[in-house]
Amino acid sequence: MKLTISKEDYLKAIAEAESEEEPVIAATIARWLKITPPAVALALRRLQRDKLIRVGGSGQLSLTAAGRQISDRLRKRHHLIERMLTEMLGMQWYKVHDEAERLEHAVSDDFERKLIQKLGEEGPCPHGNEINTGAAQRRKSGLMLLAEVPAGKRVKVVGMYERDRSLLEYFDGLGLRPGSQFQVVSRNYDDTMTLDFGVKQVHLGQAAAGKVWVQGHSTRPGRGAVGSLARVR
Repeated sequence: MKLTISKEDYLKAIAEAESEEEPVIAATIARWLKITPPAVALALRRLQRDKLIRVGGSGQLSLTAAGRQISDRLRKRHHLIERMLTEMLGMQWYKVHDEAERLEHAVSDDFERKLIQKLGEEGPCPHGNEINTGAAQRRKSGLMLLAEVPAGKRVKVVGMYERDRSLLEYFDGLGLRPGSQFQVVSRNYDDTMTLDFGVKQVHLGQAAAGKVWVQGHSTRPGRGAVGSLARVR
């Protein structure tokens, strides 16, 4: 079996759809990879032939042990590259996902070892996400989606969905980044939330709020704290 970049992309997308609690079906993979449904159907047949995925009767996709081994390795390398780009090269946090998507396939075992020696085995990526950690593990550790937070609660951003560059830039413009602290002031009639950062208030729609993971936090940020967060762009 020849392992191509395309096959790696499909396997990683299936693993990430599982971790984000998205429907793990061909339509989701087509949307994530921006590939036509017929092309996805053909690729999935090849992956099934190579015993890298299983396709259920309802079209549900799952990885075999061999497929998951490949996807885990690729996701780990993606994670390390994102950290390298921010921690070593100073790239803006909202740009690194797309760059890592291009570079992850070229990483050798030796280069991966060098990155681990330099950055360490553990640590979140610039979007606040740990390696191969999904929604179930986040909820188990006490995290919740911002869209679920009741009015009056103060929270801290822990992680966020990273596949949408435009959304990440929008978050950055609001001051909504990993480490940001704020209070949910209100849940509004127009399906938005009002967030109070201490020096400003912003409004955020429920769809966007469903892409941000937070934890309860008791410390009220001052003007200096918000300013320090702004400098991590």
